[in-house]
Amino acid sequence: MSRIAITEAITTLAEAERRFNLHRTENEEFFSDWRTGLPNLSEAERMGLNQLRERYLYQRAESHLLEGTVMLLLASPLLAIAGFYDPPFKVRAEESVQIILDDSEEVLQGRIDVLVLDNQLWIVVLESKKTALSVWSGLPQTLAYLMANPQPERPSFGMMTNGDDILFVKLTQIDNRQYDVSRVFSPFTSNHELYSILQVLKRISRVIDE
Repeated sequence: MSRIAITEAITTLAEAERRFNLHRTENEEFFSDWRTGLPNLSEAERMGLNQLRERYLYQRAESHLLEGTVMLLLASPLLAIAGFYDPPFKVRAEESVQIILDDSEEVLQGRIDVLVLDNQLWIVVLESKKTALSVWSGLPQTLAYLMANPQPERPSFGMMTNGDDILFVKLTQIDNRQYDVSRVFSPFTSNHELYSILQVLKRISRVIDE
């Protein structure tokens, strides 16, 4: 079998949908987790998010930020506040994955920026981009990583960020392979956007255990 990098093989949304036989569902109940059943935040969590945003805006004011800086300033602290660095969760950075395409001689290989899991159950795949790129540019690659979930009978969730914006995606492989995305959250805009993002992350951690 020939081996090819996911970043080279999956460069557009159309390519991801074709290669993985995926389609975006129009059923609003499929991914209602980002807008319903959201947990309340504590005052300490809100204060932590306010400080996080202040630091990000301070560093962002001078120029675009590289992917690694976005991860350090925003993505990693968000996961920490959401509790993903604490038991029972485990965090893996640069996790290697392989996907054997259906009826194909190709093996796709890649590295997930951050993978949060509980034992072998994937909770969140995080894909980070530099601020100069649209957050949507990470969707094809994120869909590919979600397809590598070793437990395809369970839903997979992804989070994409370029720092200024954050987008969530849900993918299932039971019966029909389908996915949907949340609205774009913009922590660059207001503290309340970060509050909503944390609520979604906490909600996803609960959905997985249901």
